[in-house]
Amino acid sequence: MTTTVQDKQPAAAAANAAIERTAAYYRLKADVEDFYYHEADLIDDRRFRDWLDLLAEDISYFMPIRRNVKFGQQAARENTRRGEGMSWFDEDKWTLTKRVEQILTGVHYAEEPLSRITHMVSNVQIKAVRPDLDAPRELDVTSRFLVYQNRVEYETYTFVGRRNDTLRLTEAGWKIARREILLEQNILMAKNLTTFF
Repeated sequence: MTTTVQDKQPAAAAANAAIERTAAYYRLKADVEDFYYHEADLIDDRRFRDWLDLLAEDISYFMPIRRNVKFGQQAARENTRRGEGMSWFDEDKWTLTKRVEQILTGVHYAEEPLSRITHMVSNVQIKAVRPDLDAPRELDVTSRFLVYQNRVEYETYTFVGRRNDTLRLTEAGWKIARREILLEQNILMAKNLTTFF
């Protein structure tokens, strides 16, 4: 049998390879995936107040504006920074609650009538567990999303991107303590951003 150079290359390790793949890990991963699917259902079913209950009181909810930059400058300049300059969202629990309240008035200009929305969540990866798998209290989790939105009759928008979350375990279950949303668009193609990610 012939061995090629490609055969001799070591397999690339997953970014979360330090987390041991035990039964506890797979149970935790299933719990996190179920949490995200439940969150998507709440938003898609327009149960916005119930969605707010999944957010920690001190949540940081951030979506930077993505810029086109020269090769090699991506890490430093592609995304706007939290708390500096402009972003699509740089919100806390109070502002997210006000957005929900505005939609629920029934007179929100961009959500009357309400949009039809579907969230798809995939590629869920637990990147860090604190303090450990036996007693997880806080997790760093990444995921990918595809959000389809239809408004009125013919307006349709598709949002694709990544989320970097910190989940915190509370007496009421998992809560989102931090969410960074990386939308894979430089120019926003939709007329507005009224959905939640």
